[in-house]
Amino acid sequence: MATTCVLLCAGLAAVLSSTYSIKKPLNDAVFGAHGDFAISIKYLTILTIFIFSFFFHSLSIRFLNQVAILVNIPNLDPNPSGCVFLTSEHVSEMFEKGIFLNTVGNRLFYAGFSLMLWIFGPILVFFSVLVMVLVLSHLDFVSRNNNKEKLRIVDIRRSSDFTNGGED
Repeated sequence: MATTCVLLCAGLAAVLSSTYSIKKPLNDAVFGAHGDFAISIKYLTILTIFIFSFFFHSLSIRFLNQVAILVNIPNLDPNPSGCVFLTSEHVSEMFEKGIFLNTVGNRLFYAGFSLMLWIFGPILVFFSVLVMVLVLSHLDFVSRNNNKEKLRIVDIRRSSDFTNGGED
């Protein structure tokens, strides 16, 4: 995703810096403003979103690579002063930060990708954002059916622990 963001930023920068004027067959009254100022605002907004997406993906990669290294360090005894330099809590915190940064970077990328359609007019952006909201809400929230299934599995595990006397 970070590489894709850089490529899209380079493409947008090339379009911004070019002097080639694109003929606009779309009607300005229906599809929004296509003046020079409006187009430059659109491109700069999209470019800014992709730059921030690249930034968050790069930080995510940094944290997740560090977690991959720290996971392989053996658990050493504390030094004579009683301090432990590497704890499992520290590693799990870094992992959570990496996943959070990846999520933010993905969301910015998806928003920027939808805004790429803004160049052609607001109607495509509206439908793209509508589809994106529906898909992401389905992925982000657990439905009641899935939640009931998870509770049933937990109840089965608890009942099997009770019948075994708590021993595995």
